[in-house]
Amino acid sequence: MSRRKFIKQATVATAGAVLLTKTGLANNILNTMSNSPIKAIHKLGAQWPTQDPFMFCAHHLDNYPGGNGKLGPNVSLAGRNIGQDFAGIDGWNMYHGDVVPGFPAHPHCGFETVTIVTQGMADHSDSLGGKGRFGEGDVQWLTAGKGVQHAEMFPLLKEDANPFELFQIWLNLPRKSKKVEAHYKMLWAEDIPVIKEKDKLGKQTIIDLVAGYYGDQKALSPTPDSWASDPANEIQIWKIKMEAGASFTIPKSTGDVNRSLYFYNGSSATIAGEKVSGGRGLDVVATVDLEVVNGDETGFFVLLQGKSIGEPVVQHGPFVANSAEEINAAIMEFRRTEFGGWPYDSSGPTHGNTRGRFARFADGTEVEK
Repeated sequence: MSRRKFIKQATVATAGAVLLTKTGLANNILNTMSNSPIKAIHKLGAQWPTQDPFMFCAHHLDNYPGGNGKLGPNVSLAGRNIGQDFAGIDGWNMYHGDVVPGFPAHPHCGFETVTIVTQGMADHSDSLGGKGRFGEGDVQWLTAGKGVQHAEMFPLLKEDANPFELFQIWLNLPRKSKKVEAHYKMLWAEDIPVIKEKDKLGKQTIIDLVAGYYGDQKALSPTPDSWASDPANEIQIWKIKMEAGASFTIPKSTGDVNRSLYFYNGSSATIAGEKVSGGRGLDVVATVDLEVVNGDETGFFVLLQGKSIGEPVVQHGPFVANSAEEINAAIMEFRRTEFGGWPYDSSGPTHGNTRGRFARFADGTEVEK
């Protein structure tokens, strides 16, 4: 498949997925409680509904088999819809990859991607000349701004098994930042603040502070033009792990912001007095403390919070703007310039069998981890 054909198909697929997410939202609301800080409870799928300023969060969990030496799976791909494999056969997907799983070159503009890889590795390449390999808790923050192409491939480096988990959060940009220069930044796992709190019974809650603050502890800085770069916007992105039986209270915000808590893995938890099963997302009032009491298994949560941008959002797949005219202009700009072109021989480049975690930025700076 040519790169142009792939981009066209990927754009249509993404647009369809976003449309289904938005139109299916009402059907996924399981509960709304007027006398509770819980405003709504949603059943979670592969794409999680979010509130302004966030656009959605994709959660990929794949139990990949061993690698074949070419960074792909060492099993037959027969029966898979190669190039559009989202069926979860045998517990994993090739997505848009044909040899290596992942998402070959595709465009973004008008928003940001925050990509958290908790298991396995992701190989990044972009039209600015940036590239890298990150995983095992690393976070990539990419401000697409006026436009960038990138590829996200998932190399299978181990011979026996390659479990993989990725969260990709789409964070909108305000009108004033929609046309900024694209910018890519790494938040390395060993640098991300980790909060450890114990309740009165000694049960522990661990928070990976991807964005925002907890008490006096601040997260690493995001990209400079991000909506998260202004503390007044109260952007919080937390990954939370709670021991079985642990209790933890998420402190209230200082301002009127949107807050969502995603209980994506675990048996059950009692949240603001309401028993909730795993695989649920909750829209909650941010201006009150939120007590979470985990059930009888380890519980995993993601917290997203932020001040609403409050501007019109017009979206066509990976293009986000404030009006239909701006969307059309962005599409025409991509057709004309391909957002800088694609400087690689392959639409899905990878970085070899032996390379560790690293990042190379558009200015030629390179970091090895």
